[in-house]
Amino acid sequence: MAKRTVVLCSWLGFLALLALFLLGFFVGWCVNSLGKSRGTSEVFPDARRQLFSEMKAENIQDFLHSFTRFPHVAGTEQNLHLAKQIQNQWKAFGLDTAELVHYDVLLSYPNPNSPNYISITDDGGKEIFNTSLFENPPGGYENISGVLPPYNAFSAQGEPLADLVYINYGRTEDFFKLEREMGINCTGKILIARYGKIFRGNKVKNAMLAGAKGIILYSDPADYCAPGVKPYPDGWNLPGQGVQRGNVLNLNGAGDPLTPGYPAKDYMFRLEVSDGVGIPTIPVHPIGYHDADVLLRFMGGPAAPDKSWKGNLNVSYNVGPGFLERYSTRKIRMHVHTTSQIRRIYNVIGSIKGTAEPDRYIIFGGHRDSWVLGGIDPTTGAAVLQEVARSFGKMMEKGWRPRRTILFASWDAEEFGLLGSTEWAEENSKILQTRAVAYINTDSSIEGNYTLRVDCTPLLNQLVYNLTKEISSPDEGYGGKSLYESWLEKDPSRENNQQPRINKLGSGSDFEAFFQRLGIASGRARYTKNRKVDKYSNYPVYHTTYETFELVKQFYDPTFQKQLTVAQLRAGLVYELSSSPVLPFQCQDYAEALRLYANEIYDQAKKHKAQLEMYKVSFDPLFSAVNHFADVATDFHRRLSQLDMNNPIAVRSMNDQLMLLERAFIDPLGLPGKLFYRHIIFAPSSHNKYAGMSFPGIYDALFDIDSRTDPRKAWEEVKRQISIAAFTVQAAAGTLEAVL
Repeated sequence: MAKRTVVLCSWLGFLALLALFLLGFFVGWCVNSLGKSRGTSEVFPDARRQLFSEMKAENIQDFLHSFTRFPHVAGTEQNLHLAKQIQNQWKAFGLDTAELVHYDVLLSYPNPNSPNYISITDDGGKEIFNTSLFENPPGGYENISGVLPPYNAFSAQGEPLADLVYINYGRTEDFFKLEREMGINCTGKILIARYGKIFRGNKVKNAMLAGAKGIILYSDPADYCAPGVKPYPDGWNLPGQGVQRGNVLNLNGAGDPLTPGYPAKDYMFRLEVSDGVGIPTIPVHPIGYHDADVLLRFMGGPAAPDKSWKGNLNVSYNVGPGFLERYSTRKIRMHVHTTSQIRRIYNVIGSIKGTAEPDRYIIFGGHRDSWVLGGIDPTTGAAVLQEVARSFGKMMEKGWRPRRTILFASWDAEEFGLLGSTEWAEENSKILQTRAVAYINTDSSIEGNYTLRVDCTPLLNQLVYNLTKEISSPDEGYGGKSLYESWLEKDPSRENNQQPRINKLGSGSDFEAFFQRLGIASGRARYTKNRKVDKYSNYPVYHTTYETFELVKQFYDPTFQKQLTVAQLRAGLVYELSSSPVLPFQCQDYAEALRLYANEIYDQAKKHKAQLEMYKVSFDPLFSAVNHFADVATDFHRRLSQLDMNNPIAVRSMNDQLMLLERAFIDPLGLPGKLFYRHIIFAPSSHNKYAGMSFPGIYDALFDIDSRTDPRKAWEEVKRQISIAAFTVQAAAGTLEAVL
């Protein structure tokens, strides 16, 4: 009996222990599941605040100083060294993965044995003046290696000899002025244009269309020198010998010129260089304004047609062709020997795996390569990326993880045509189309120090506004106020002065492939100049040797507080997109934007009222589609407010509708003549890659329509583009309707 009792007690004890074990396992599983389903937000209720407090201005300063010690041009050993440095740091920060991903793309470099320059020749062909071959190095950088002389990447080779014609900024309207109003033929001439207003590649394309033999680009003091500011190193203005580098491709989103639409991997078929996409067929070369002064000083021909054609050099700004009568036998000769070659580039791709939705990606990326030291472009952005990655790593050490996966990207070869990001997007396009929630760009974090600038899809407007209300303003005189308050006061929206301005996304940085081609919601934020007062282009020493760490430290952001503010905003966007149970997208803001854009494009068309009536052009289908979209968006958010958050299938379904809305504005056929720009609502302007246009298909069809040789056909294209836009908006509305 006693033995039986002992055995029974033993079994009871064993069963009790087993029950406790199973109970503990169940509780642990429930807690773990709860944490996963809610992105650990309950465990870390102040995670975003902790993330913000983790980021330090001095760390951004240290990263910037470290990354700008040597040049890092794409395709060079120096840039590969920097890629490995960033990769190793990401591993040390605790990211789940940090890998190098390579592509073999067409790049372009000056010939070290045959320098590029411009000369003036006399009547016997003797060169009596030559432009500078290099920039004088800034103090402390005299002995660094790897500095390439100024050049325009992907220029054609050649030594053309011709008369010179001054073409102002080289815009479409500048050529119209010369050819149609002044009767000046640019065919067979060498042109000189000042940088600014539009992308340099558009200037080159316009020169080619005009039949020019070559084009010279220069930085005029009117566009690259602020009044009352000294040239670098005594101030932040462009010195006379400073020269803006840059590529002159017209890729229209194609990526690597030899593998358009497909990743530049070893298995991929490549075009011949002569057939490469967007490569100029004429020589192009940039010079500083000291050299430009010599070329323009003795220009003949008629005077500049109006004040807007005159810069701030002490010259007449006559347009030519050729020099004044006593110098009329002198010509301009270009010497351009730039070579193109396939080289390997490296992206660094890191990740933090999400808990509840690991198959949903938030991509946070910016480029690493620069033309020289890259003190502002891109390294203020690369330094911010590094500090954000470090801070997320610190949060992971505390046990935090995002609900969705965060991908970090240090892109290569952005300066050569957004190649690193585009090739990666092409290689992963099928995955990204089904899994990518948003892309946040982290290029330069400052281009001025006056106020915030944001460009993004309307889906992100409210999230940006909400975050800026919680971030302190770094601006002088705004102590105790939010970033939102200083931003609103300094740059209110033109349409609604109760909100700060948010700009349309154009191109010019690595968001292009994600937004314009794949329809992934995207945004960018940085500090900028005072657009109302500061008329100079970008920042004066852009893409020159004078973009140094000292430039930033001494003149742009001495305390690094503005870069810290940008880091907090960018990190806040990534955090909310990766961790909010319901994606923080606002469809009604998209509806409001569509209504605004439709009115804008209609106002442009109304300038041709007679033709609208003659050719029976109606915008009614577009306005009807926009109104329908607004109604559906309102109903969607009504249903979203009633969402059962305890029903994971319902949450996932609504999130998928939000995630895929931007995709619904993509036309697989692309815009006319621009196969890889597929977003029907937003695209870079055909006349300026940097500028964002709304309803770009209609805009381009209307551009200069009065000058078309076949008006009926031109207006038929307007009607076609209206119908495509109307269909796309209607179809996008359908993606937001209740799932049956």
